[in-house]
Amino acid sequence: MTTLFDPATPILPAPASAGAGPRPLVIGIDPSLTSCGIAGADWADALRPRKTHNRGHLRLSWLRTEIADRTRAADLVVIEGPSYGHGAMAGHHEMAGLWWLIAHDLWRREIPYAVCPPSQRAMYATGKGNASKGMVRDGVRTHFGIECDGPGRYDQADAASMAHLGLHWLGYPTTELPPTHTRALGGVAWPEQTPVVAR
Repeated sequence: MTTLFDPATPILPAPASAGAGPRPLVIGIDPSLTSCGIAGADWADALRPRKTHNRGHLRLSWLRTEIADRTRAADLVVIEGPSYGHGAMAGHHEMAGLWWLIAHDLWRREIPYAVCPPSQRAMYATGKGNASKGMVRDGVRTHFGIECDGPGRYDQADAASMAHLGLHWLGYPTTELPPTHTRALGGVAWPEQTPVVAR
C-alpha cells in the first residue's frame, strides 16, 4: 500500500461499461469517537456508542468490531484522514488510536484502503473543498440519492461521499459529475495496487 499521507499520482481506471460485472463493494468511513459515519453506494449510517461503551477501551473495542463487521466483504475502503488543524481538541489522542485501529485492521485483513483528506470528500460532493457539512449533505442527496437524517447525518454524508469517490476511482462512477467535483480524485492517497475489481 502507499505510504500514508503521501499521495501518489492516482491511477484512474476507465469507467466500467454496461454489463461489465457486479459493482464492487466500497465503504466510506468518517472516523469519530461519538458518531462514526459509515456508508456504501446506497446506504449510510452513524455508529454511536451507547452510554455503557462511551469511553476508553470499551468504546474503541465496540467501534472496531462494528466497523470490521461492515467492511468484512469490502473491495475497497475509503477512510477520512486526520484533520491536523484539530490536534489540540479533547480526545485527540484516543481519536488517533481509533484511526490506527481501523487502518491496521483493514491492512491485517488485506482489504485495500485509501486515505481521503476532509477537503477532498467535500469537493467530490459539492465541488468545493471548504464546503460546509450541510452543503456536503445536500450534495450527497442531490448527486447520489442518499438521505442522511437524524443524529449523525453529517457524518453519514461524509462517509457516503467517500464511498462514491472510491467507486469512481475503481471505474464505477455512480453519476456524472463536473470536473470541479471529480478533481477530488487527485487528492486522495489511493492504494498502490489497484484492486482487481477495477475496470
